[in-house]
Amino acid sequence: MDNEVDTKRKPNARRRGIYLLPNLLTTGALFGGFYSIIAAIDGRFAVAALAIFVAMFLDGLDGRVARMTSTSSEFGKEFDSLSDMVSFGLAPAVVTYQWGVERLSEYGAIWGRLGWAAAFVYVAAGAFRLARFNSNVVWTDRRFFQGLPIPAAAATIAAMVWVSTKYEVDGLVALVAGIAITAALGVLMVSRFSYLSFKEFKPGHRVRYTRLLVIPLVIVVIVIEPPLVSFLLMLVYATSAPAVWLWRRVRRGSR
Repeated sequence: MDNEVDTKRKPNARRRGIYLLPNLLTTGALFGGFYSIIAAIDGRFAVAALAIFVAMFLDGLDGRVARMTSTSSEFGKEFDSLSDMVSFGLAPAVVTYQWGVERLSEYGAIWGRLGWAAAFVYVAAGAFRLARFNSNVVWTDRRFFQGLPIPAAAATIAAMVWVSTKYEVDGLVALVAGIAITAALGVLMVSRFSYLSFKEFKPGHRVRYTRLLVIPLVIVVIVIEPPLVSFLLMLVYATSAPAVWLWRRVRRGSR
């Protein structure tokens, strides 16, 4: 009887276990966010931006590895969410603050306060976005995300800071635009706009040769000018859902 009970309990114990590989990748993503904060405090904004991109890459791997190796667990899901909050919620806000808000204060106390508020709006929106994602059992369409995903928002901020650092974009207008984009990304995260998730993308499907050629062209363009192309790609994705929503509203109104 005891042996039978032990046998029944083993599968549950395995599902609740802590698995090394996916959680190691999550830890790497967490370290990327932590290192981004440290680099931003030290004034190395290009490195801080790259650290967020590395965290984004590792975050995209951990879930896939867990599913491929059947090592998904409740611990892994909770750990991944906490890691996301640090790497894609807190780190981009700190980077924005160190990059722009401190310099905005030089133009007047009111500008500094607005920048500080924009950074906090982003952090709060990121926390809300993750909490809604974890608890939303109604949204079942895997093709779309409800609201801008927090890694995409973080990558947009990282690319923006990277571009401004490389091309020495400075001045009040540039800094105000930066904090405005930060606040807008926070609003998009908690919005109900539907963003493509690309989860239904299947590498095994056949495609035309003309479409296949797009891949090396995109890679070449990114390699030639990584900061600018990354920023433009992320900005297009961030604004795609509101643009589609507005286009549909205009079409309905014209009928």
